[in-house]
Order: sequence, then C-alpha cells, then structure tokens
Amino acid sequence: MVGLLAVLSCGAEPYPVSEAFLIPRRSFVPAYLRLFESGELRQRVESALGALESCRLCPRDCGVDRLRDEVGVCKTGRHAFVSSYFAHFGEEDCLRGSRGSGTIFFSWCNLRCVFCQNYEVSWGGDGRATSPRELARMMLHLQGMGCHNINFVTPEHVVPEILEALLLAIEQGLRLPLVYNTGGYDSLESLQLMNAVVDVYMPDFKLWNVETARHYLRAPDYPEAARRAILEMHRQVGPLVFDENGLAVRGLLIRHLMMPGLAEETLQILQWIAHELGPDTYVNLMDQYNPAGKVTDTDYGEINRRITSKEYRVALEAARGSGLRRLDHRAAIRQVRFCQ
Repeated sequence: MVGLLAVLSCGAEPYPVSEAFLIPRRSFVPAYLRLFESGELRQRVESALGALESCRLCPRDCGVDRLRDEVGVCKTGRHAFVSSYFAHFGEEDCLRGSRGSGTIFFSWCNLRCVFCQNYEVSWGGDGRATSPRELARMMLHLQGMGCHNINFVTPEHVVPEILEALLLAIEQGLRLPLVYNTGGYDSLESLQLMNAVVDVYMPDFKLWNVETARHYLRAPDYPEAARRAILEMHRQVGPLVFDENGLAVRGLLIRHLMMPGLAEETLQILQWIAHELGPDTYVNLMDQYNPAGKVTDTDYGEINRRITSKEYRVALEAARGSGLRRLDHRAAIRQVRFCQ
C-alpha cells in the first residue's frame, strides 16, 4: 500500500487504485455461493425456466413458448446456443489478468446492431445448442485452465439456461466470479433473477437517442431500457471493486463504444452516468469501432469509417469534464499515444 493508494499492475502498466475500491482476494466469496447454500438458487432456476413458457425475459416481450422451442427475435428456444468458449486476453486488464477471462460466447442476440463486430454469431447464429450439463462443463473447464472469472457474453436472452447450468457447476466446485457481459438491452425481470448471482455487471451503453437506436439497433426503446437496466445493475453491485492483484471481483463496469459522427450521444451518455451513478463509476470509453456487419450497405454510409484520434480525445476530455474519475486506465495510455 502507498498511502491511500494501492498500485496494481494486472499484467499491464501499473496504475493507482484507491483503497476504497479494494477487497483482499481471501475475503472474496462469489455472490452465488450464498444463494446456493440457502437453497434459493434452485428456486430461481425453477422460476426462470417457468418464465420461458411465455418469454418476456428481455424488452422484446415476444411471448413465445421457448419450452416448446418456439423462437422470437433472439432465435433461441429451450437451450442456449454457444459459439465458443476460451481464455480471452482481449478484455479489460482487470478481467483478463495474466491467465485470461473465461469467456463463453452465446449465439444470437436480442439486438440487431447493424455494426456488430460478431455479426456471424449475433445475426447468423454461428454455434450449437448446448445442454445445461455441457454449459456447466464449459465453466468448470475454464476454471481448471486457471481463468480469473467466468464471462458470459450476450447473456440477455439465456438467463434461465445460465442459471440452470450454474447450479450444476457449483455442485461440482465452481468458485470463480461471474461477469455478465451484456449489450444493455436487459429486462428488470431477468436482472432480478440474476440478483446476488452476478459479481460483475459489464453492460454496453451504446446509444442515447430513440431514432438513432431505431436505425442502428432496430430497437427504439433501447436507450430507455439500457438506462433502466444499468441503474438496477448498479443498485445490485455498486461501484467496481478490485482484489490486491488488480482483478475485478464485484461491481459495475460500463462500456461505451464511440461511433463516428455520434459525439453528442457519447457526451449525453457520459453526463448521465456521472449524474445518475456518480463519479466513482468505472467506465471504459472504447475507440476500436470498425465498420462491420451491414455497415457497408448504402443506408449506413455515415458510419462506414473509424473514429479519429481527435474525436477520441474530445470524448475523453468530456468524460473527465463530466466528473468521471475512474476511466479504464488503457484510455489514458491511448491518449498519450494520440497526443504524440
């Protein structure tokens, strides 16, 4: 410890972290263990599976009977589809550490982002139906590899399937923190099912305006749904907290992918985060937008480019100007590079 700061490396360049956001690893217990030991997790599984009968587990409210393999917007019936699972070293430093984030990529999605970087998975459904036992084995395999956490990517539409598999995995020794890595289009019903199950919520907050969301996400209610969901996530887990090795163990981490020509939306999102959640909210302001998916269509020509270094610098200054003081430290490294 250095005064009121600890200097954490997390396998990258060192950066200071206030002791207010530190918890010793020996003191950390995954949230789901208490729920499992009380017997409530088994009840959650039953409630979640029952909700599949007339599915309203995301804001689409399709109402289809997924227990009978009927499908709505997310194209997913009784069982989750998994595209891949592996130790991911491309996530934030506080998730990947030195041994990787144990990432499970679910196929399909309840959003229709025209710029999706994983278009073949989210739109094309690349992957295969996975039983609860198979999904549990994936979690345990990732733990056995030494991964620091289990990272569920695009879990919004498969919350019941995750809970069902989690119960089996815990019985066989799963003890890693759980990361809920979502596009932000989540229902309060699903988030209540995940309350005291998830350790780290990592939502995107993509767009602010209704018409922009309609055009690029095919979901005009996305901004409202994302604000509502992120507030609930913050209520459940609070600000992001690290262990002594710089690994995230509990809390909220918000991602915002900057997009070309949409600087005003970025500014509104950052101001909302600072005002509603507070300056201690951990934010990753991402600059890696790359045209993908359907962006080459003539309807989306205005976003058919990367963002500029100037656009990113302005956004980073706006984030700090709004009062946010916990930006992902790689953002500061990028700023130094851009200024050279």
